[in-house]
Amino acid sequence: MCGRYASTRGPEDLAGLFDVDRWEPEQALAPNYNVAPTDEVWAVVEAPDRETGAIERQLRPLRWGLVPFWAKNPNAGAKMINARMETVHEKPAYRRAFAKRRCLLPADGFYEWRTARAAGTGKSYKQPYFITPEDGGIMALAGLYEFWRDPDRDDGDPRAWWATCTVITTEATDAAGRVHPRMPLAITPGDQAAWLDPAHQDPDELRPLLSSPAGGRLDARPVSTAVNNVRNNGPHLLDPVPEPDGSPSGDQRQDDS
Repeated sequence: MCGRYASTRGPEDLAGLFDVDRWEPEQALAPNYNVAPTDEVWAVVEAPDRETGAIERQLRPLRWGLVPFWAKNPNAGAKMINARMETVHEKPAYRRAFAKRRCLLPADGFYEWRTARAAGTGKSYKQPYFITPEDGGIMALAGLYEFWRDPDRDDGDPRAWWATCTVITTEATDAAGRVHPRMPLAITPGDQAAWLDPAHQDPDELRPLLSSPAGGRLDARPVSTAVNNVRNNGPHLLDPVPEPDGSPSGDQRQDDS
């Protein structure tokens, strides 16, 4: 699964990297070195302009944890942070978004954990790893987004609509695979236009656009357990620490939604 990641680039940089047509300065998000479920995250989407109706590429914040449009309340969103690539096109929570509302979630890298043994005591603990492209480039994580209407709020209330998202995952390979059996998927620059195009709705044509981040050329380095606490943030979370002694223990597998 993908349960934490880092997204530290500012909107000006992201707008240039992803050829964005519009973003609202008042919606700026601070650099986040410990993105957690229910946080607001940057997303690149293609959607109609409210005034002209023309499709434009937008950079906008979305809440991480997809709330299906048919949900009775938003509570389920905290659990729907990941959608499995194997079933995303058919699961009720995701299939409409997969057909019509796909996005890119810019990331510097993502965190995963594996069980290690503490030196001296031999006690098990969860050792975090930061997994990032070897070349230091940005990841365009494959995501979906959805809108949910809060029935308890008036139409004029800006909080009446929730815009939420999820990350698509698959079986992990290479450096990521030695840490955890699942990993997020990404969209290569050449496929981003097709992925974002809301008129492109054939699942059989969309699924081949999903690929491993950085073409699988990833580096996984152990980092401080400070990242385990969502309240901790800052560039120090990315600093490498010594590789823990001993081999991983226990079953590392976790299920995505």
